[in-house]
Amino acid sequence: MLQSELIRIIEQTAPLSLMAEWDHSGVQVASGREVIRHLAVCLDPVPEQLQAAADAGADMVLTHHPLTMRPAFTDRRNGYTEALRILYSRDIPLYASHTTLDANPMGPSAWLADELRLTGRVILEKTGVFTAPDGTVREGGFGCAGELPAPMSLSELCLALRAHLPLERMCAVARLTGDPSRLVRRVAVCTGSGSSLLEEAAAAGADVFITGDVKYHDALALHSRQSGGSPDFCPMALLDVGHFSLEEEMTRRFALLLQEKLEGVTVTFLPGRDPFLPMTFLSEVPEVLS
Repeated sequence: MLQSELIRIIEQTAPLSLMAEWDHSGVQVASGREVIRHLAVCLDPVPEQLQAAADAGADMVLTHHPLTMRPAFTDRRNGYTEALRILYSRDIPLYASHTTLDANPMGPSAWLADELRLTGRVILEKTGVFTAPDGTVREGGFGCAGELPAPMSLSELCLALRAHLPLERMCAVARLTGDPSRLVRRVAVCTGSGSSLLEEAAAAGADVFITGDVKYHDALALHSRQSGGSPDFCPMALLDVGHFSLEEEMTRRFALLLQEKLEGVTVTFLPGRDPFLPMTFLSEVPEVLS
């Protein structure tokens, strides 16, 4: 398949019209390679993933995160220059679908909302419009809020999430605020780092917001503003499952979707690695806990 046609198909699901103004989605490293037969897909354009793609015989790489968010000099050796070396030495183009993928409410970014079967969804932060597969013009944006099929407690919701998120292995990053026995009906979800949407999730009436990278003081300030100083007020609960878990699965599902659409192109998903390591070693050293 021609590289230009492959990019056109990628942008059907991750349209550039939805890109945030601060983002740099699209072509990251250009190549004159016209025909693409093997596409590698992964979350991060780190050297080990790019090398794995090259070793697998891929002649194009699609990542979620951009190679860089701003121009960078190549005056020293680091992960950025090593990534460039791998790509240029093999003449492999690199394309990133970052906020363009995040902001499509009908795409893989909605995977957890789909699994939870949320209905009556509303977008938390609108970023633009795009043309849906059925030809209609739709609004896009980050995150969504919707209703569960039936109310459940926070603890029951966490148990339900175990089928989709490795919560047991995420003890280094998974955090929950709120009473686990509290009943929740309306859930907000944002893949990746959704801490900037705390106010929007609360305004959408969410009982719990599932996202990553929530800062302590942001959560504290939100709860203080919501409660108005009332000790009896129960603010929106937060479930911070880390940045990696939500976007790794989103990227995997994007690879599966592209495999269906790209005739004559092999699509390989390269699993990533969460930079936060589970603290399972603590259970192996009992004296540390005594």
